[in-house]
Order: sequence, then C-alpha cells, then structure tokens
Amino acid sequence: MNTIEKTYKLAKEKYLRSGINTEDAIKKLKNKSISLHCWQGDDVGGFETSASNLSGSGLQVTGNYPGKARNPEDLRKDIEKAFSLIPGRHRVNLHAIYGEFGGKTIDRNEIEPKHFSNWIEWAKRKKLGLDFNGTLFAHPNASSGMTLSSIDPKIRNSRCYGQRNRQPVHPQPLDI
Repeated sequence: MNTIEKTYKLAKEKYLRSGINTEDAIKKLKNKSISLHCWQGDDVGGFETSASNLSGSGLQVTGNYPGKARNPEDLRKDIEKAFSLIPGRHRVNLHAIYGEFGGKTIDRNEIEPKHFSNWIEWAKRKKLGLDFNGTLFAHPNASSGMTLSSIDPKIRNSRCYGQRNRQPVHPQPLDI
C-alpha cells in the first residue's frame, strides 16, 4: 500500500466515524461534473506575459509556489493528472490570462478566441467542457483595488472588464 492509499484509508476511517461513507461519496461524484479553475495549477499567475505580476491585484496569492505550471502545456498535463484522480466528467474554467499569446503582450480588450484555440482542441480531445472568466485583476486598471466600482469612468467602462469577455467563442455549445 503506497502513501496515498494509506492516507486515504486513515481519512476513510475518520469520515466513517462521522457517519460519512467515502465510497458512497465517490460513487455519487461519478455522476457529477465539476469545473476546475485553471489557477489551481499555478496560483493565479497565468500566461499573459512571461513575468506575470500579481502585485497590486488585491489577491492573497503569490503566483510563485514550487512546482507550479510554467506554461500552458504543463498546466494541461497537471489538469489531466488531477482529473485522472477525480471520478466523473468535468470542465475546466479558464481565466482570460490563460490564453496563449505567442510571447506577445496582448491587452485584454484585444483577446480573441484564437488565443484559446489550443485549449479548445485539447478539451475536445479529452472530452472536457470549458468555462471562461474574464480576468478583472492583476491589470493596471485594477491597481486602485476598484474596477467596476471605480469612480473613474475610463476604468469603470474599460473593455477589459467584461464586454470583450462576453463574446462567445462558439455561439453554439461544442459537441464533445
């Protein structure tokens, strides 16, 4: 029995003392779909630039934990590993900063579906759904801590805060 199996056995016994059957919970999970946030693989660094900076973002993360995904390929492999351990058919939730920009700096109001084409193809191959979130932090327009509630109309009405992000990649759901 390996370390993971030993740890699970201990947890299983502890949950059972509280009346929770983990095997039943796992069976139920097989019929549920979860949407795993992409930032769980790199502590919200993203791939917007090679030197993604979270300072002034208002987030309580550092983006610099050991072993974090260094690029989209690493993150996809990490997600595949996580899903191999979680029963069921799932989705991946992508923030705008996880696009693949080819080493270029792309302002968020210029992000297009093409910047996510590798994610889309990967999701199709893996039979995963994709959800999308605009990234409303770690941007010069967020440095005051106010975005949609800013008193500055230039910041409040900035296209990087939602309008561009509401344009569908595919007007119809993907048949995966």
